[in-house]
Amino acid sequence: MPEGPSIVILKEEAGGFVGRKVTGVRGNSREPIQRIAGQRLRALRSWGKHFLMEFDGFSVRIHFMLFGRYRIDERKPTPERLGLDFTGGGELNFYACSVRFIEEPLDEVYDWTADVMNDAWDPAAARRKLRARPDTLAADALLDQDVFAGVGNIIKNEVLHRIRLHPESRIGALSPRKLGELVTQAREYSFDFLRWKKAYVLRKHYQVHTRTICPRDGHRLSYRKHLGQAKRRAFYCEHCQRLYE
Repeated sequence: MPEGPSIVILKEEAGGFVGRKVTGVRGNSREPIQRIAGQRLRALRSWGKHFLMEFDGFSVRIHFMLFGRYRIDERKPTPERLGLDFTGGGELNFYACSVRFIEEPLDEVYDWTADVMNDAWDPAAARRKLRARPDTLAADALLDQDVFAGVGNIIKNEVLHRIRLHPESRIGALSPRKLGELVTQAREYSFDFLRWKKAYVLRKHYQVHTRTICPRDGHRLSYRKHLGQAKRRAFYCEHCQRLYE
């Protein structure tokens, strides 16, 4: 599943289509996608894991789910969920994803202060939301899109290792300082992720995700296939990541 930084990269890569009209629409989405034909793409935005295309009077939301992909100016051999052709040449194709229309203005639908990649990100609001969830596990809190829109499982595992926090720690047991570290690193690691992914070196920087040995202390990492309420994969070190109960 693409995480927030990957959606920011898509937004940047597709930026050349902004201001151009859609000349052709294809795909097997059940949504009435032909209404996009002839429309001018006004803007591209992202919120967490949502890729948003704004047209006059409506927007289209793409969510890549677990296996979604996109191609710009090329196609995969599999059928598109949504494919768009633009004036001046060029095409934008989406596969194995969710397509939804949004009729309201995006500023009325999305809380931009919850998006860790957005300039409007509000860390104080994130701390307030976390304090209202004292029994939530740290691993689940990081994956809560209402608090950390854009954070996915890779970022979760790496942030928890970076701040030496066991994934099963309760949010209510954390000191204000440790809670602040969690909030700060959710954003800072996301931008590290963005930089490394653009340079095609992201996997080289994994400290625990899909790894077996902790690079900090040399102990074997613990692996859980389904951890927490979210039941996502967890890689962590029992020795250097403290459990707060």
